[in-house]
Amino acid sequence: MRNLWIFISRYNAFFFFIIFFTAGIILTVRNNIYQRSVTFNSTNQVVGDVYKNLNVLKKYINLGAVNDSLAAENAKLKTEILSIKNIDTTKETVVKDSAGIPQYTYLPARVIKNSITNRNNFITINKGKADGLSAGMPVISPIKGVVGYIQDVSEHLATIRSLLHKETYISVSIKKNNAVGSLIWGEGNFDYRKAQIKDIPNHFKLSLKDTVITSGFSSFPQGVLVGTVSNTGISAGENFKTIEINLFNDFSTLQYVYVIKDKYAQEQKELEAKLTNEQ
Repeated sequence: MRNLWIFISRYNAFFFFIIFFTAGIILTVRNNIYQRSVTFNSTNQVVGDVYKNLNVLKKYINLGAVNDSLAAENAKLKTEILSIKNIDTTKETVVKDSAGIPQYTYLPARVIKNSITNRNNFITINKGKADGLSAGMPVISPIKGVVGYIQDVSEHLATIRSLLHKETYISVSIKKNNAVGSLIWGEGNFDYRKAQIKDIPNHFKLSLKDTVITSGFSSFPQGVLVGTVSNTGISAGENFKTIEINLFNDFSTLQYVYVIKDKYAQEQKELEAKLTNEQ
């Protein structure tokens, strides 16, 4: 306490200046209309800027929750759009199935781990058995197409065998002429932006930038975007050829994906297993 009094007495002139200066400003503002108006406007602007910056900070903090909400909404819309695409145009009424449920539904999930530099790449997502996931379900990105298949599932997490994996095969087709082939990755090129399509019949004429989509012959619904042709793979004296495509998906920036649930997947699997056993 003694040191405090010594400090105040030593710098009393400065403290008196601050007190009188503050009092002078207050009296000036109170007794002069112009100064009061300027001070009021300046204060409002400062307070407004502070609130604006706080709102920006709040929006940034809540960005993850907003993205989760948008992903869920997009999944719902994708399911509805897919149902509309499957309408039988020869009838006036739409029959989804006996329960009124579409064949495909979309479940949004957030990517929590992803690799793109290995020969066999995997993705981990924040959904699992508790959300109805099982091995073999196809996975796509929100906008730009195929991602891969569910590999392993725990109660709350799942891994995806990425398209960037040597054992991932997806049936695709060239949109303009329906030429069907098998989408693979890493045939002499481990670029995460490119892939290859094998077994394209040689008589189909292809052009650069032809659009590639899923054929519907694998677990993926028909028409999911894949990429564009970057090398037509012209080969002489062979019935089939391998072409190269540029993938629509940028696997290095994946943050959200959609897992596709096919209502009839298990039924189809069991039915086809019977045919396999008979062969």
